[in-house]
Amino acid sequence: MPELAPIIQLGNPILRQKAAWVDNIQDQGIQKLIEDLTATVAKANGVGIAAPQVAQSYRLFIVASHPNPRYPNAPEMEPTAMINPRIIAHSTGVIKDWEGCLSVPGIRGLVPRYQAIEVEYTDCQDNLQKQELTDFVARIFQHEYDHLDGILFVDRLENTLDMITEQEYQQRVVNKT
Repeated sequence: MPELAPIIQLGNPILRQKAAWVDNIQDQGIQKLIEDLTATVAKANGVGIAAPQVAQSYRLFIVASHPNPRYPNAPEMEPTAMINPRIIAHSTGVIKDWEGCLSVPGIRGLVPRYQAIEVEYTDCQDNLQKQELTDFVARIFQHEYDHLDGILFVDRLENTLDMITEQEYQQRVVNKT
């Protein structure tokens, strides 16, 4: 049965480590981690979560886009475990948009990301998948992929003026007041 995992926060050294390759996807511990991450991201109303965010330094994350108060215009998709992911190609186009992070609560930033990426990853049944991701889902993938290399969204900000609190984000961006 899935359990909610505590989400570690900015300052915890695990968030700054390069995560380890997953050698055995069928390992019970890895399968349990996938279940726990899926339950945790749903409960936290997130659109993605990486294993390092729950103090498990593995190259594994969940992409779970859905509309919610933090991202009201997010597209709907089934939560997808992406194991040992790689970006194999990307667009030249870069778009700045707002991001937050369950490990950096209360802060939002305008982060530049590729608009389109081609990725490959292994799914939870140990099958290699290749996909082209665009727009918001591409942003989620790149954000979570950064976690596997010890990079947080605040590291990607071009300027500290591109950072605001969650409260200001809700007022200015979501509710446009």
